[in-house]
Amino acid sequence: MDAADRCEQIISLLTLSSCLPVSPSLLQPTPVILLKEGTDTSQGIPQLISNINACQVISEAVRTTLGPRGMDKLMVDSRGKATISNDGATILKLLDVVHPAAKTLVDIARSQDAEVGDGTTSVTLLAAEFLKQLKPYVEEGLHPQTIIRAFRTATNLAVGKIKEIAVSVKKDDKQEQRELLEKCAATALNSKLIAGQKEFFSKMVVDAVMSLEELMSLKMIGIKKVQGGALEESQLVSGVAFKKTFSYAGFEMQPKRYENPKIALLNVELELKAEKDNAEVRVKSVEACGGSIQTSVGAMTDDVLGQCELFEEVQVGGERYNFFKGCPKAKTCTIILRGGAEQFTEETERSLHDAIMIVRRAIKNDSVVAGGGAIEMELSKYLRDYSRTIPGKQQLLIGAYAKALEIIPRQLCDNAGFDATNILNKLRAKHAQGGMWYGVDINNEDIADNFVACVWEPSIVRINALTAASEAACLILSVDETIKNPRSTVDGPPGGAGRGRGRGRPHAH
Repeated sequence: MDAADRCEQIISLLTLSSCLPVSPSLLQPTPVILLKEGTDTSQGIPQLISNINACQVISEAVRTTLGPRGMDKLMVDSRGKATISNDGATILKLLDVVHPAAKTLVDIARSQDAEVGDGTTSVTLLAAEFLKQLKPYVEEGLHPQTIIRAFRTATNLAVGKIKEIAVSVKKDDKQEQRELLEKCAATALNSKLIAGQKEFFSKMVVDAVMSLEELMSLKMIGIKKVQGGALEESQLVSGVAFKKTFSYAGFEMQPKRYENPKIALLNVELELKAEKDNAEVRVKSVEACGGSIQTSVGAMTDDVLGQCELFEEVQVGGERYNFFKGCPKAKTCTIILRGGAEQFTEETERSLHDAIMIVRRAIKNDSVVAGGGAIEMELSKYLRDYSRTIPGKQQLLIGAYAKALEIIPRQLCDNAGFDATNILNKLRAKHAQGGMWYGVDINNEDIADNFVACVWEPSIVRINALTAASEAACLILSVDETIKNPRSTVDGPPGGAGRGRGRGRPHAH
């Protein structure tokens, strides 16, 4: 074999060896296993995008409930109980969300409900829209901390602007203050099932809150539901009212009305009966009537007796009610709601709760802004103008924040069946010309000065909604990895996460 043949043989051997598989253990270090086998970890940009998409799904669930033309949702739980509502917090609570990132939106809706009572749908929509506007930047690899910094700046600017332009109402003028409160209550009730009776109920809500003392404790407003009758037959009792919980031999013959009676509060079982009703009556009566609870009837003196101006027993629907009016000690009142179906009266109660919370807030913070998307459009214009004065990435991000704010007027238009693009163009033009309080006019498919139209809400509602939505968006953006422990799903109780229980289907036995 000559030298040329030998060289050819060596080259062919080298080529063959390069094609042979090399053991991966020779090239890669052995992977270190930290987590239990089967643990699901997902991280990086795909994880962020997945979380943002989950939040979009949540917002889709409540999107159509916003505003006076919003639709209602009918939710049926695993026991078959039906709930009809268009209150964002109630819907999200009943949805039984299991996605960890999407739960954040449920939490902010609850916090908005607890803090100010209204604006729960708005806060969910805003948070989801913030994330939607940021999605392209996340996909392009912009660092989340840069986005978070820009959003914090934008939120501070927006809150500062709301405080600057909000209109204060003088508390000295009682008539003017009362009108303000009624308008705030009517705006809160506008988007509810009982919007047709908003004048009737807004007066009742304001009377109820005004009858409380300084602390305005919510538990001092009782709400009783009596089926049957028309909504307008609902009434406000300035005092304690409860279903007749006691009867005795010959009670039909007794007078049903006493003026300035003395009331003995006895912790003694006078009849064999379930305690549930009596316990509530006892607590309410003690707080309202004064006096103290006695465990025996042996030593009754004047100082242990309560009193009120008027006691009467009244027939309400199919029930007998006891009314204690003019209680000296505590300022308390009871709203007795009438109505048809049980779901309807329950939704009326939820609506009144929102209105009561709004009126309480308006008394404590006497500054108001115009609703109907007016304040959002003004903030959007302000932030868009501001973003043009700064360089770099912050300009784009604050511009995205400004665009996201337009979701509120846009959704109001969509829910009413209006041409959203046309109305938003009109609004942008009007705000650019200085029409600060112009928002969507639901009644005439146009734009209107909502401050003149008396669509008012406390500025604290909007401030809280913006800060909560912004915080939620920043929180979701700052999560770049989710680690799921397999035990939590495998060994969990039957019907847990992902087993179909949350979809309103009973177990297959």
